[in-house]
Amino acid sequence: MNNEYEIKNIYDKHKNDVFNLALNYVQNIEDAEEITQDVFVKIHKNLKKFEQRANIKTWIYRITINTSLDFIKSKNAKKRFSFFSTLFHSESNEPLYHVADFNHPGVELEQREAIENIFKKINELPERQKTAIILSKIEGKSQKEISEIMKINEKAIESLIQRAKSALSQKIYSQNKGKT
Repeated sequence: MNNEYEIKNIYDKHKNDVFNLALNYVQNIEDAEEITQDVFVKIHKNLKKFEQRANIKTWIYRITINTSLDFIKSKNAKKRFSFFSTLFHSESNEPLYHVADFNHPGVELEQREAIENIFKKINELPERQKTAIILSKIEGKSQKEISEIMKINEKAIESLIQRAKSALSQKIYSQNKGKT
């Protein structure tokens, strides 16, 4: 099969899944679009290396997760650099980098604050717990599917999800306790 034809079919079939998964990591449409573009560039570059015995959707999810996590790390590094820059370059009060606003389609205005708060708490989780909870509770993947995507056994997935739920409960409880 022609490689360009094949990549177009892959894009058409998986673009929404990639975008939605990226959006669950970054909660910003523009960032998710950038990640989606990066994912398909990586797929195009590595399609010949793809092992046909593996599930292509699992492979694409893995690329999307890694690209999303790398994007977040890069963004956080830029924020840190900006913070330290402003400490050492006081002649400019204008920060070099602004944190993107929470911008997720399909979230009603009145729900936005509550959803934003939940995503902030999810973003504070360790990477593996964050990935497990996003794939399980937001993407609706089974533990078997998550196991294949994350390349760890199902018992470990179950444990990650439970630890993530417990950590989120504690974070939300602590926040609500502080409000009263």
